[in-house]
This record gives sequence, C-alpha cells and structure tokens, in this order.
Amino acid sequence: MRKTSHTGLDRLMIELDRGLKTLGHQSDVAAQRPGSTSKEVQLTKARKQHTIGLMRINHTGEVCAQALYNGQAMMAKDSSTREHLLQAASEEQDHLNWCQVRLDELGGKPSISNPLWYAHSFMLGAVAAKFGDPISYGFVMETEHQVESHLQEHIEDIGDDDPRSLKILQQMQADEIRHGENAKSAGGVELPQTVKNVMTAMSKIMKFVSYRV
Repeated sequence: MRKTSHTGLDRLMIELDRGLKTLGHQSDVAAQRPGSTSKEVQLTKARKQHTIGLMRINHTGEVCAQALYNGQAMMAKDSSTREHLLQAASEEQDHLNWCQVRLDELGGKPSISNPLWYAHSFMLGAVAAKFGDPISYGFVMETEHQVESHLQEHIEDIGDDDPRSLKILQQMQADEIRHGENAKSAGGVELPQTVKNVMTAMSKIMKFVSYRV
C-alpha cells in the first residue's frame, strides 16, 4: 500500500485546520475530567472573577501548547518525532477542554487574545524545529517547566476554596511534568538562559493580557 506524502502546502492547510479547531473549541461537558464530582462552592463575586481570570490564563496556555506542538510537528524532519509531538498535542487537548468547561461553569469566556498567542506559539515551534530535535524538545522542556511553575502559583492561590478548579489544575500540573520529562528522555537539551528569559517575559505578557480580556 502506497504511503501518502504531504506537500508543504498540504501540511500548512492541515495546520490551519488544526488551529481553527483549537481556537473555535467548544467544551465537551460529557468528557471525564478532574473535579467533576467535587461540590460546587459558592464564591464571592470578587473571588469568582479572580478564578475566571486564572482559568482564562490556563486556557490560553493550553492554546499556546497546542500551537507550539503543532508548529514543531509540521517542521519535524523525523516521522517518529512528529508522532511524539502530535500525541502530546492530543493530550493537551484534554487540558483545553477542562479549562473551557470550568470557564463555562463560572460564567467566564476565553481570552480574545488567543488567536495572537496561537500564531506566536506556532511560529516559535516551527522555528525551534528547524534547529533539530534536541532544541525542539528543549523548547518543550522549558515551556512545560514554566507552565508547571505558574500552575503551582494558581494551585496555592485557589487552595481549598474551589475544589473543582483545584482538581483540574493539580492534574494538569502532573501531566505537564510528565510531558517535560518525556521531552528530556527524547533527547531534549537545556536552552540558553537568554532564550529562557525571553520565553519568561512573553509568558508574563500572556498572563497579564489573558487574565483581563
């Protein structure tokens, strides 16, 4: 049986379709998710709005993760690397759904800046992949490390006041740690500190914007 090979234009169209599906994602309330059986607590108006802001940050973070992995997969030269990245993106799709469901439950909406962050992360992933698998996986390692850190901040902020949100964030954190370890096992290398600093700065801008709009 002949294997189907995709041209550059084919891949671009496939990734455009993936991007539109990610940005237009609708929550699947029937899907199993952490905290779904936890009691819904009554939050004060201020606390509710704050939690919406935190979950919006995490939702945008998952949009960025989808874009990063898809950009890397599109430019990956090795088929096994491409499959590894697409599998990771598929797992991150669960996180996107969990955040969307929680936003819906709280009466919040995703950030209107998501298309901008998707495009930025996709280009970052595509460029990283051009430098080879070790660097590409290095971006995954650093991204997951930064996500793990801000999830820890959110976990401590929310505490036991909101069990549903807390369970989601705790499971996401465990998954992100595993994704980072998988990237390291696949041959990822530590990025230069300057690159890490730039990624941290962009992450801070993303969190500032998506918390508010």
